[in-house]
Amino acid sequence: MTTDIRELQQAFDDAELGADTGRLNALLADDFMSIGERGYQLDKRQWIDRHADFAYLSLETGDLDVRRYERTAIVRCVQRSRASWRGHEMALAVRLTQVWIELSAGWRLVSIQFSSLDAA
Repeated sequence: MTTDIRELQQAFDDAELGADTGRLNALLADDFMSIGERGYQLDKRQWIDRHADFAYLSLETGDLDVRRYERTAIVRCVQRSRASWRGHEMALAVRLTQVWIELSAGWRLVSIQFSSLDAA
């Protein structure tokens, strides 16, 4: 079933929106890596620490597609958000892919990659 992965993806979105760094630490694999829409990379610590300067004001996920392959799950979706980076507001529209893996301690997000969409 993909229900558990959808719940994890929603928990991740909720943690991001609430800047819940403790929950993010639990959801991300130790070797987590993010690739941004312009090619920059953030590891787990950098991803969590970015909340010191970055905050979501709103976050909407749609077009959710979950594929599960034994101990791996791929989540593809579209996110539209408003955020603040060092006090400057911005609107973001991205297509993203998340890779979740099942470890002995449970499911963890190991990778996320963003591609920009038109803001419309």
